[in-house]
Amino acid sequence: MPELPEVETVRRTLLEGGLVGRRIRRVSVLHPDAVRHPSPASFASDLEGQAITDIGRRGKYLLLELEDGLLVAHLRMTGRLWLSEPDAEALSHTHVVLDLDDGRQLRFRDVRRFGGFHLVSRLDDPAAPRGLRELGPEPQDLTRRELAEACLRHPRLAVKGLLLDQRVVAGLGNIYVDEALHRARVHPLRSCGSLGRKELSAIARALREVLAQALANRGTTFLDFRDGAGEPGAFQEFLRVYRREGLPCRSCGAPIAKSRVAGRGTHFCPECQKGDGSPSSTAPSPTTTRSRPARISSSSKGAR
Repeated sequence: MPELPEVETVRRTLLEGGLVGRRIRRVSVLHPDAVRHPSPASFASDLEGQAITDIGRRGKYLLLELEDGLLVAHLRMTGRLWLSEPDAEALSHTHVVLDLDDGRQLRFRDVRRFGGFHLVSRLDDPAAPRGLRELGPEPQDLTRRELAEACLRHPRLAVKGLLLDQRVVAGLGNIYVDEALHRARVHPLRSCGSLGRKELSAIARALREVLAQALANRGTTFLDFRDGAGEPGAFQEFLRVYRREGLPCRSCGAPIAKSRVAGRGTHFCPECQKGDGSPSSTAPSPTTTRSRPARISSSSKGAR
């Protein structure tokens, strides 16, 4: 968390909040680890006085276009970026504050401190995050042929592992891969080489559908995620498999199982998603323990 729908929701709510056109009057770096490039001092001096001209997104990266340069924000696991009144409560773990010319502030908070900023000249700047420069197509643009070509390159890889690879398709994470594979009725352990044309088409279609529904519900909030106005998402109410182990499948009623695929906790329905197709006979066994639609836009010139 957050994944593509959450980052896109932040982008849209910052646009709705009137961030575009605002000029940055002052930059406060309260924790230097939040600034990945350049140095915190240069970051502050280079940002001050600049106007924000557009807001885009690429994969899980938020892109704030400036009069001179590009501010790349990566929220990672617990990062939050939102517009705030200056007299609002100063939350702990707030690492960067941008004072704007209308009196408001753009605040960045990150409890786990995995997220941060890169201030670069353009999207393909060598100083930009390597992960950003190597991203694959956006899910809404992913074709069956592109997915098939990736499967040919990695025939023994579990399909979930393939979809988590940002070089194959941008913006996906644990939640939406699990949800899309359930909709496509494909077991997450299926080897890529075992997938046929219909299954690949179903996966590409399911990705578009689940991300559109998540975006329509402003993302998924379990704990940390808030949009650019500080509000939580609601898609957690519509999840079919993710974090629902032991609960009945919304399609067939069978208990949702949990396994581990590509090093990640993985949720699926053993009835709707039969046959793992794994090349290995040592695949982990699922457990059943109970645990407590609109087009997605990358927008902006900088996101193209």
